[in-house]
This record gives sequence, C-alpha cells and structure tokens, in this order.
Amino acid sequence: MKPILTLCIVAVALVTNAIAQEELRQPDIVVYLADDLSAADLPIYGGTNIQTPAIDQLAADGMTFDRAFVASPACAPSRAALLTGLMPARNGAEENHTFPREGTTRLPELLNQLGYQTAAFGKVAHSRSAKDYGFETIDLKSNIPELKKTVKRFLETREDDRPLALFVGTSNPHVPWPSESTVDPKWMTLPQKLLDTPQTRVQRSRYLQEVKDLDAYLGELRELADQHMAKDKLFVFSSDHGAQFPFGKWTLYDEGIRVPLIVARSGKIKPDSRTHAMVSWIDIFPTLIDLAGGEVPENLDGRSFAQVLHGDTDSHRNRIFTTHSGDRKMNVYLSRSVRTDRYKLIWNPHPEFAFTTHIDLLLRET
Repeated sequence: MKPILTLCIVAVALVTNAIAQEELRQPDIVVYLADDLSAADLPIYGGTNIQTPAIDQLAADGMTFDRAFVASPACAPSRAALLTGLMPARNGAEENHTFPREGTTRLPELLNQLGYQTAAFGKVAHSRSAKDYGFETIDLKSNIPELKKTVKRFLETREDDRPLALFVGTSNPHVPWPSESTVDPKWMTLPQKLLDTPQTRVQRSRYLQEVKDLDAYLGELRELADQHMAKDKLFVFSSDHGAQFPFGKWTLYDEGIRVPLIVARSGKIKPDSRTHAMVSWIDIFPTLIDLAGGEVPENLDGRSFAQVLHGDTDSHRNRIFTTHSGDRKMNVYLSRSVRTDRYKLIWNPHPEFAFTTHIDLLLRET
C-alpha cells in the first residue's frame, strides 16, 4: 500500500511541477508582417473586394485594433521604429533606406537577453539591416514561395529549448504585383479618393491578389507554429504602412499610416474582441518585452498596451505622431502629422516642393 501511495504522491508532484514550469515559461512569439497593406482593404476593416479567411480567423482568435498607426509611411523608418521603440527622429532612421544609429536599443537584443531564441525570415527590418538588430537566425528571402521553404525547414529542424521569437516578413503586397489576378477588376469597389480608370482597376486587382496570397500563407504559418512551437503563443499580424496608391504610402493620410493589427494568445486575450484604443507601431516593442516578463527600457517612445490586450482598458494614447522625411529621390515632400481622437493635423513644411512619389513610376508603366 505504501509503495502505491508513494508512487501516487510522486506522480502528482511531477504533474504539478510540469504545470508550474509551463506557467512560468515565457510565451513563444510570432510576428507576421505584410509590406504595403492598408487596413481598409481587409474585410475585418470593411473591405469588400476579397475574402481573407486566415486573417478573419486570427481576428476571431484574438483582438483587432481599429486604430493602429505606424510611425512613418515608408519601409525603413517604419520598421526601424518597430524594432527600436523610438520615433524616426530619435532612432536616426528618418528617410527611407536609412538605418538606426549605433548604440540604439533593439528589440531582438532584449529578447535574447530575456532568454529567447530570435529568428527573422524575409522582410522584417529594411533591406540587409536585419543583421544589425541582433537576430540570431536571419534569412532575407521575402517572397512567399521562399518563405514557405525557409521557415518550414527552420521550425522542423530546430532543437533549441529556449522560447522562440519568430519574425516573418513577406514582401506582399509590395510592388511589383503579379501580371495575373483572380480578382475581377470590373466588379471591384474602388476607394473614393482614387480615379476610376481601367488602369486603376487593373493595378488594384493585382495588388489585391497579393493580399490574398499573404492571407493564404498566414494560415499555413499558423499551422506550422501550432505543430512546432509552444502551446502558449503570442501571434501578432500587422503591416509596415499603407498601400502604394494615391493618399496611401508616403503620405500621412489614414490610408498611408493606419494599418491592420491583430494580436492573439489563447487563454490570455479575449477571442473575437476589438478595441478603439489608439496605438502606434513604437508601442509593439515595449508590449512584447512586457508580455515576455522583461523590464521595459525607460527611454523608449513606445508604451506597452498589454493592459488593452488583457481587457483592463480600452484606451492607450490620446494622440499619434507620424513623420515622413522622403528618400532624397522620388519622395522629397516632407510632412508631419498629429492625430487625436477626433482630429488630424498634417503639416507640410515645404509646400513649394513638387509632390512626387514612386507612384509616378507605376503610372508610366501602364
């Protein structure tokens, strides 16, 4: 009788210890980033031209942010703001194709210090600057067919026992868009600010095809993560800024700076929830560190919105600042904006400058 009782006590102790260890373990993290995707083009934000079942499912599993904004509507400064928690003027990456100054605190480095294995696949940072952020594993191929191979191979062969922070960035729906699309240009609804021309419809159709493709890969990525990562996962989906159309990318209108943001974590974030809290991309850095159990650096511009995710509040910021500093080539029209709950002010310091963007190049091709 005593041996049986002893075995039972040992078994209960082992199970209890295993549960305690699981509860103490930091969550695995997956951050999936689109490239040039406006929030308004997705069904969860009112878009009507395509279906995005994987994005819809992620929203059903987590929290959708109705008012998420980037720090800059260009790739390099936007992604640098995400990975440093600092506004472009503070981290040094103000113009497109520029990088944060040396000595700037970076998200992957802090995650490494917290005991995470960090990996970046595709377009997470801008260009080849990913290697400067402290990711332990890096692969820059960002087209979806290559991402499928590299991420799958990494997860299937990974033997590291540390919690994993996996960043995956697709180049969709950045130009060049595919020549073929399953989206019929004749029957789509165009944003009110776009001119309704055959060229506009064809280009929108090609853009939306890439949105459908990135949605399909999101579904595959989540399946892979479920198979090869911890049960306790924090999954984040967003985009670096809006689409490459007038009033979008390179501008401070909402089509350029308002982006999708969905965050899911089973058992921690209420499924199928929405929030009107205004958040900035600079807030993602401190939020991830906060949820990973770390101490958020005091010098960041960003602030953790973990309380929003946990349902403790439905407010975060009372104003959003955004800057655009061009790239000294096609985009030279500087602008600054502040957005509150009700109003937005856009300041153009040099109204005498001609407003040119890479959209002009796209129009020459059609």
